[in-house]
Amino acid sequence: MSVTNFIPTVWSAKLNESLKKSLVFGNVVNSDYQGDAKYGNTVKINSIGAITIGDYDKVAGIGKPEEVTSTQTTLLIDQRKFFNFQVDDVDQAQSNVSLLEGAMKEAAYGLADAMDTFIAGFYTEASNTIGDDTTPIVPTKDNAYDYLVDLGVKLSEANVPKSDRFVVVPEFFYGLLQKDARFTKSPEVLATGYIGDVNGMKVYTSNNVANTAGTKYKILAGHKSAIAFASQVDKVEAFRPESGFSDAMKGLQVYGAKVIKPSALAVLTVNKA
Repeated sequence: MSVTNFIPTVWSAKLNESLKKSLVFGNVVNSDYQGDAKYGNTVKINSIGAITIGDYDKVAGIGKPEEVTSTQTTLLIDQRKFFNFQVDDVDQAQSNVSLLEGAMKEAAYGLADAMDTFIAGFYTEASNTIGDDTTPIVPTKDNAYDYLVDLGVKLSEANVPKSDRFVVVPEFFYGLLQKDARFTKSPEVLATGYIGDVNGMKVYTSNNVANTAGTKYKILAGHKSAIAFASQVDKVEAFRPESGFSDAMKGLQVYGAKVIKPSALAVLTVNKA
């Protein structure tokens, strides 16, 4: 018998984790309603109306107090995502690392990626636009920066506060910005996708920017208060499946999002050159 039949199998002490995208959109939304996230819940969000400012007359006085008005927006927790995996006892025994722990990290990332993509899709409700599906902008290294400035101007004209502004660009657009000396670069691309600043907006890069088959990328800019988001890990359970010898984990996450300030969002539709 050939000695090649006796070559031992060596289990590495290091896990080969999957390639991961930066998850961005979950960091640029309003999460004030996080504690109300339960599947099927309807979260009522009240918005206060404007208060009248008048000229004071010491003879006429100020009259009766104005009734405060409010409008109500509904945030529906209507999204459900699950994971369900098992690790065979034999594999676990032969490995020097915790396959179960590694799989849990992969599952957590997968859930976060699904939520990130979900939030990115709310570009459709932005009140301010530059370019569209019929006439998308084709940016170059000479004008990509300028288009982001224009998005910031759109937000300013809509009275959006200067603080807590963001814009999320695809990787090819980030490449164009890097060729412009005006771009204030971050020394490193953080795990959050933050890459620098333009016109008071924090610039992020993400492969989850909505697009149609690699065209018509929807670069979303706005204020953190524009989109309300709430999520909750509803259940995580460890169990032993009856049909074999393995450890298994399953989990359920629920979430929902709602654009509550469309005027605080702006979208730039672009194609690659």
